Amino acid sequence: MERTGPRLTLSWVAMDGPGPGFTEIIDGCLRGERRHQQRVYELFYGKMMAVCMRYTKNTDQAKDILQDGFIKVFRSMEKFNRAGSFEGWIRRIIVNTAIDHFRRSKNAYLLLGEERSIEDFGDSDAEDNLAEENEEDVWDVKPADVINAMQKLTPAYRTVFNLYVFEELTHKEIADMLGINIGTSKSNLAKAKHNLKKLLRKEHKIQ
Repeated sequence: MERTGPRLTLSWVAMDGPGPGFTEIIDGCLRGERRHQQRVYELFYGKMMAVCMRYTKNTDQAKDILQDGFIKVFRSMEKFNRAGSFEGWIRRIIVNTAIDHFRRSKNAYLLLGEERSIEDFGDSDAEDNLAEENEEDVWDVKPADVINAMQKLTPAYRTVFNLYVFEELTHKEIADMLGINIGTSKSNLAKAKHNLKKLLRKEHKIQ
């Protein structure tokens, strides 16, 4: 199995969410009732906005993605089988919406700081940069500080970092999702971690 190497661990503040009793709300959404759609929006706005903020460079862009994501949620409600987590199902749609957003803006999404596209990086780059992951990093930082620093990463670094660290996808899954090779995914993750740590060190004196 993948994921046998060192991982980046963040000290994250957990937030309790609403309970699992969503039957009435889901049924109302299936009937197209606005009050139930509004209730879903109110319940999950905060958490899903936080997800969108990690994939974007500013609040306006995050709000656009969130709006598109909730539209997809309501249009796809009949596909929720009610066997799993309602929140998890919504989150997957929001994440996929964020990825789709950057696919549509491929130039902005794939462009790296050196004006080289994400496809330009191969296994050799990954091998060079994975040396930076020899030790597990544990940072005692606030979520807002991490998100602020992540928004300063290039779109490619930010996206791979999100998919690997927060969505817990393997490099193969990330490569398939973004249309890149596995070495490129590894390379961009290593560089994202390196740059993110530099930003946090500079702004918050993280050692």
